[in-house]
Amino acid sequence: MISRIVTRIGNTPFVRNAIAEKADLTAFKQKPSARILLGVFLIGFSYIIGWPAVGALAALAIYLEEPLVVIVGGPLTYGLSHLVFLAGMVLAGAKYSAIFLRWATRVVMEKLMQKYT
Repeated sequence: MISRIVTRIGNTPFVRNAIAEKADLTAFKQKPSARILLGVFLIGFSYIIGWPAVGALAALAIYLEEPLVVIVGGPLTYGLSHLVFLAGMVLAGAKYSAIFLRWATRVVMEKLMQKYT
C-alpha cells in the first residue's frame, strides 16, 4: 500500500522534474538581502505567535478564570500570526520558498522511493 502511494506521488510532474533536474540549494549560497532576512525572520516569528501564544492565552485564561481571554484573544492572536506569516512570505519572496520546496521534495522522495520501490 505504501509503495503504491510513493509510486503515485513519484509520478507527478513536480516530483519527476525535481528529481530529473537534481534540485539543490545552490541559490542560497548568495548573500541574502535585508528584505529576505526580514521576511524569513517574520515567517519564523509567526510560528512563535501562533499556537504557542494561543496555548499561553489558554493557560492565562485558566489561571485568571476568565475564559474570554482565550475565546477572544486566541483567534485574534492566531489571525495575527497568519498576517505576519504572509508578510514574511511577501518579503522573502516565493522564489526561495519554491527552491527549498523542490529540494526537500527531491530528497524525501528519493529516500522513500529507495525504501519502498
